[in-house]
Amino acid sequence: MGGIDMKGIVDRFEGEFVVIEINGVTKDFARSEVDSAVEPGDSVILIDGKWVTDDDETKSRVGVIKELMKDVWED
Repeated sequence: MGGIDMKGIVDRFEGEFVVIEINGVTKDFARSEVDSAVEPGDSVILIDGKWVTDDDETKSRVGVIKELMKDVWED
């Protein structure tokens, strides 16, 4: 029985590793532990030992970032 163990944000890819920020701390994970569709900036969740994109959380983060950028450029 797996379930959702952790959440994080993909910071970047480095060679055979994926750097994921979890609670403000970055950790390296083997690419084999990360779904091939995951991209830098994605919110991810660990389900049954595999990091996968949390589509709803990723879309929410992108929307917030776009609003912040709009506010910055309106001045």
